[in-house]
Amino acid sequence: MAWVTYKLSTVLILLLRYWVSSEDGEIRSSCRTAPNDLVFILDGSWSVGPENFEILKKWVVNITSNFDIGPKFTQVGVVQYSDYPVLEISLGRYQSIDDLIGRMQAIEYLGGNTRTGNAIQFAAENLFARSLRPLTKIAIVLTDGKSQDDVKYIAEEARRNKITLFAIGVGSEIEESELRAIANKPSSTYVFYVEDYIAISRIREIMKQKLCEESVCPTRIPVTARDEKGFDLLLGLGMNKKNAKKVKGSIPTAKAYEVTSQIDLTEFTRNVFPEGLPPSYVFVSTQRFKIKKKWDLWRIVALDGTVQTAVSLNGEDKTLSFTTTSQTNDTQIVRFVTPGVKKLFDEGWHQIRLLVTEEDATLYIDDKEIETRRLLPVIGIYVSGQTQIGKYSGREESVQFTLQKLRIYCDPEQNKRETACEISGMNGEVCDRLLYKEQ
Repeated sequence: MAWVTYKLSTVLILLLRYWVSSEDGEIRSSCRTAPNDLVFILDGSWSVGPENFEILKKWVVNITSNFDIGPKFTQVGVVQYSDYPVLEISLGRYQSIDDLIGRMQAIEYLGGNTRTGNAIQFAAENLFARSLRPLTKIAIVLTDGKSQDDVKYIAEEARRNKITLFAIGVGSEIEESELRAIANKPSSTYVFYVEDYIAISRIREIMKQKLCEESVCPTRIPVTARDEKGFDLLLGLGMNKKNAKKVKGSIPTAKAYEVTSQIDLTEFTRNVFPEGLPPSYVFVSTQRFKIKKKWDLWRIVALDGTVQTAVSLNGEDKTLSFTTTSQTNDTQIVRFVTPGVKKLFDEGWHQIRLLVTEEDATLYIDDKEIETRRLLPVIGIYVSGQTQIGKYSGREESVQFTLQKLRIYCDPEQNKRETACEISGMNGEVCDRLLYKEQ
């Protein structure tokens, strides 16, 4: 009877895993698969010209090619405007990327005056308002001249209706104040300017990253001067609910948590990273430990136990390794082995900062750049598994250490803004100013 019960339990577990996998279709979640309503609002006025309009269309096609198209993924719409707006492509009209791109390439240039406000209002009322999907709504407004109608109040109304507005200005006739009036804040994130249409290709990768941040990184982390899109993993894994003892942190104004073997910092990945990870991000952690074995400070594990992403520390050889996905071998591991890494193992407080891009991973310790390692092209992660903090590698046992901060910032530029001022001994004008603000 016990054997039958064991077999039934095994079958139920396998069926559950199969159901979850079938439900996901074993789709690797990433920016490609994130569900968005994305609308391009294209300037078709006389100042653009037919040749530049063709360049503009190619740019739109290139951006669109970064997404999976379909009812569960991204839906793309296009509005062209001059004296009046024209609905070129409605949201959900095309369910395959080939059909969508074909229609984009067939858009004919209008010519006329520049009524940008009217076009934004048209997109809000005739595309976004009719969408039945309660998803991320993004509009990219491209213009090369001053609008001949009001944009400020129309753009404000669109933003009140949860539409995220990017503004891209082209050429010398652009008014920066108008771009800022159109776009969300901060302007450094949502406003772009290029000198001509040929140069628009230079912001292609930046726009790809920014669009990804909107769909994959919906929450904001309060930091000095501005809020950053990202994931506070201490909140995401419910540290406040785990009965971890609060202790003195790296400086008098900082608080930390004492993690023990009795505290399980585990959460379903779907609850932490519902749409996966962005292509580039900054991992930041502040901790103190005495562990002499290999352990995972942070890891994302698939249902079958495969470690998809991890930051691991090896107390035996005093190295740090980073695990991520790979298009070639499913996973890849890069190791940071230079002498500068050994500092982490002196049992004091240290900040680890890892800048991850699509090409490489760069390790910083206490603001000092240590080493850069090349990465093979990555793929999305499966979100049906678990995300964990402070586990021995290959085991479910928690390690004992003190943790003050564990965050992922989605904007790679945050790497330039982040400091290690919370580490005792760090000084200088910047740190003094920041610490004074915190007090």
